[in-house]
Amino acid sequence: MTAAAELLGATKRYGDVVAVKDVNVAIEKGELFGLLGPSGAGKSTVLRLFDLLEAPTKGSVAIGGEKVSCLSRRADEVRSRIGMILQKPVALNRSVANNIAYSLQIREWDEDDIEKKVDEELKKYGLQERRDKNARTLSGGEMQRLSFARSTVFGPELLLLDEFSANLDPKNVGLMEKQISRFMEEDPSRTVVMVTHNIFQAKRMCDRIALMWDGEIIEVADNEKFFERPDDPRTAAFVKGDVVY
Repeated sequence: MTAAAELLGATKRYGDVVAVKDVNVAIEKGELFGLLGPSGAGKSTVLRLFDLLEAPTKGSVAIGGEKVSCLSRRADEVRSRIGMILQKPVALNRSVANNIAYSLQIREWDEDDIEKKVDEELKKYGLQERRDKNARTLSGGEMQRLSFARSTVFGPELLLLDEFSANLDPKNVGLMEKQISRFMEEDPSRTVVMVTHNIFQAKRMCDRIALMWDGEIIEVADNEKFFERPDDPRTAAFVKGDVVY
């Protein structure tokens, strides 16, 4: 089966700093894959490689079985099938509705279809009353809901989540987790890669989980094995909360 996303011997250097070191990992289509690890372990860099925002210093990135570089002509087309949600979302200086519409406009959707789809998304995320407000005036929870709508409105094959709930209150965390589940249920072939420091969230949501440590992936396992029977003692310590970071 062709992987949704794959790193093949990927290393990423920033000067003398090695953020990711010789990582081999394949994300299966239709799974919710979690990336855990201490701060600075390289998790966000992995997401940037998958999103073709960065080129590996060594090795390669494959999306849907196709090796592609962020510097190639194919990058924009492949990236148009990927959504990414950051811990601190950035909104365009325009209305909430226009922020969502922008994702469809750059993918050259028909204007009538855009209007209909935007209306659906505003309702889905409880943003109808904010439709014409400047997106930069939204609260933190509203901003993250907008970010999710903008990043998923076009039905991406691959969705990357970088600490998406770190700054949210419990109510909004629950709402966002439900939207992620709904997003995947709408199309079982959709794939999500989630970076989180929240071990309980990973245990609730993820099918498989990888632990990153000093730029390397030291263990990958399905949910139950990762939490109940890890192979690496560092994984066991991390799960127990014995790792200080």
